[in-house]
Amino acid sequence: MNHVIDQMQKHISVRKYTDQAIPQSVLEEILIAAQGASSSNFIQAYSVISVEDTEKKQLLADYSNNPHVATCAVFLVFCADLARLNAACLQHNTVVQSDSMENLLVSTIDATLFAQNVALAAESKGYGICFIGGIRNQPEKINELLNIPHLVFPVFGMTIGVPVKQNQVKPRLPLQAILHKECYDANKYPALLSQYDHTMQTYYQTRGTNQKNDDWTHNMSQFISQLKRPHMKDFLAKQNFKAE
Repeated sequence: MNHVIDQMQKHISVRKYTDQAIPQSVLEEILIAAQGASSSNFIQAYSVISVEDTEKKQLLADYSNNPHVATCAVFLVFCADLARLNAACLQHNTVVQSDSMENLLVSTIDATLFAQNVALAAESKGYGICFIGGIRNQPEKINELLNIPHLVFPVFGMTIGVPVKQNQVKPRLPLQAILHKECYDANKYPALLSQYDHTMQTYYQTRGTNQKNDDWTHNMSQFISQLKRPHMKDFLAKQNFKAE
């Protein structure tokens, strides 16, 4: 198997790390490699804040409600960033259009593509990672702690470190559930989701830790039917991302 594809299929979220540090040269190698990600019109509308300070990591763990943030070697905060583009505009007597749904989407997508490359590069080096959406739980506190300016907002974080152990890979949806040929076909979902529920129920009941009797559709019905982080709309507006 192609080693890149093999690495991609081995991805797991890691939440327990050793106390081994990541050399700065290795972290920079990972980030430089990740900059090869695609970017809409090459605007590169993202930044990343690297945090290794113990006290800051503990605060970030508290703000995101993710205790393992405090124990990772490096915590990365990925930001959608229009501030650097605005600096470029000011050099030519223009200003960035931050009141734009398109620019909100583009900067968020740019940050996400970059972050996924970071994850793959880090895992190829033998490190474990975990994306932390909880960074959006208390974004104003995150901004204050990390001195994040207007025209920038934290999209998510990522823990990186040497794993204490390797967990099992979670079975993904069958390809037929996400692949639609020629046109979108929602009629196939009932059968495919029933099949996937059986797969996930077996996984949850037999995995090495945190065994439970549950399936995917039940989990998702409980999760996605609840309104999450309604404060983000006002927070984005304060950061000059008004998405009109």
